[in-house]
Amino acid sequence: MFGCICFLLNGNALTGVWKDRLIARIGPDEAEAAMREPHVRVFDITGKSMKNWVAVEPEGVEDDDQLNGWIERATKFVRSLPRKKTTTSKRNRA
Repeated sequence: MFGCICFLLNGNALTGVWKDRLIARIGPDEAEAAMREPHVRVFDITGKSMKNWVAVEPEGVEDDDQLNGWIERATKFVRSLPRKKTTTSKRNRA
């Protein structure tokens, strides 16, 4: 997804690493507030920003507490989303 490593929760994208940045899916309210924080940028890889996502520069996740904070924010939002239905591939049905 996005050409990078992403982590999912209940089938929904949660966080990932894109280039040298942490990306986090934190929802509209959190994303707006996060944009006022240092080291946070819009997550944009196509010329159009990704709604509900932010990119955090390496300086914004230098220690475990910072990283855990972003993961917690993303988890709070993604848990509010409906669980994705899983499908079984033809190969796994045999």
